[in-house]
Amino acid sequence: MSESLIIFGGFFHLGFVVFHLFFWRLFKWKPARRSEYFSALEGGKDLSSLNFINRAVMQILNLCLIFVFLAAGLISIFYAHDLISTSLGKVLIISISVFWFIRLIEQIIFFGLKKKLSVILSALFALGSIVYIVPIL
Repeated sequence: MSESLIIFGGFFHLGFVVFHLFFWRLFKWKPARRSEYFSALEGGKDLSSLNFINRAVMQILNLCLIFVFLAAGLISIFYAHDLISTSLGKVLIISISVFWFIRLIEQIIFFGLKKKLSVILSALFALGSIVYIVPIL
């Protein structure tokens, strides 16, 4: 069961890869380009109030998060046994669980739990934390 939970967690992460890849479309982000640094503020609907640097940082952080989710997903799917049977694997599992727990707390602090979408996302973040902590208990 422990390996199955970790593999499930891998697919959970891959779901977040897909979700984050759609951020540009979902939030109407226009990619920040270096040439914009010297021009007037442009951008997508939700990033347009930010200056070039902040628009770029938002998109870079999203791309890095996509990579982290992809790596965590693939490692979980293909190395589930190693994750639960080695010291380094257990440290990675705990780190992933803590990541999702922190994301849950941030969701509640910054978005609250009044809107249905925020409750759904909070439940998903809690699930991510639980899926990774249970195999090592």
